[in-house]
Amino acid sequence: MPGDDRPGNGIGAPQAICRAREIAARDRAPNRRRRNVLPVVERLVPVLRDLGHEPVGVVTARSDKDRPSDTTLGDRSVPAGLDLLFAKDKWSVEPLLHALRPDLTMCWGFPWKLPQAALDVAPLGSINLHPALLPRHRGPIPLAWALRDGDGRFGITWHRMDAELDTGGILGQTSIPIEDDDIMITDFGPKIGTAAFGLLPRVLERVAAGDPGDAQSEEGASWAGHFEDDEYARVDWSQPVRRIHDQVRAWNLTFVLTDVVGPVAELDGERLRLVRTSLRDPGDGSRRIECGDGPLWIVESQSLRESS
Repeated sequence: MPGDDRPGNGIGAPQAICRAREIAARDRAPNRRRRNVLPVVERLVPVLRDLGHEPVGVVTARSDKDRPSDTTLGDRSVPAGLDLLFAKDKWSVEPLLHALRPDLTMCWGFPWKLPQAALDVAPLGSINLHPALLPRHRGPIPLAWALRDGDGRFGITWHRMDAELDTGGILGQTSIPIEDDDIMITDFGPKIGTAAFGLLPRVLERVAAGDPGDAQSEEGASWAGHFEDDEYARVDWSQPVRRIHDQVRAWNLTFVLTDVVGPVAELDGERLRLVRTSLRDPGDGSRRIECGDGPLWIVESQSLRESS
């Protein structure tokens, strides 16, 4: 799922599959197609090599924001033998891909909406991994919307990339259950990666055959846009406990891409941003709060005291 033109779009996750935002590329070689690789380079590269393809380069978006060292691409995080290229903006991606001369470009969590010229560089086109069951939840934060809408499962879709966002032909889909303890992307990101990699043999067969993918229907399509400063940014303790737990988890999966703070709760006259909650007593002294239909434990929170 590439982002739109707003800065900072895209999904992110430390260590797992979504935070590193990059495109990878494959060299040309007789009798052996080389593929562009993206985000989870460390895990994706061995998968592609086992399938008989040779990734040769990674294009990542240069960011002005500070990011944790374990989510930043560099010599230690990109497998040996791959070029690592940094794009200063979306217009730089096309020439960088031309330098790599890929047969196929694979994208995963890239933060910019890419120009069509960049998508057309590779003869086999460009494909993207979007963490939703398209056409549902197109857009920048589909994981958050899966929780907000009470879906019960995280979707996974490989699709062709076109001029719009997440609208290209579908090449493969699956989903995984959302567990109660799936709080941060690090908790479930590896499971999404495993499921996505499992689709690749058939997906790449379809790409090699020139299959455009299954056209998306507009029936059931929805947009997973950034959360706004509305009622969902505030906690109503009279709501069902699971809805509040999902609300807290959904805000974690917005990855702080906007200035809106949420979810904000009031307790004993203090405003708190809830970071982590539990449906069960974790046994660590976490505060128990009675909700509309049962207890919820606040495992982690952040005080929002206003400065005087």
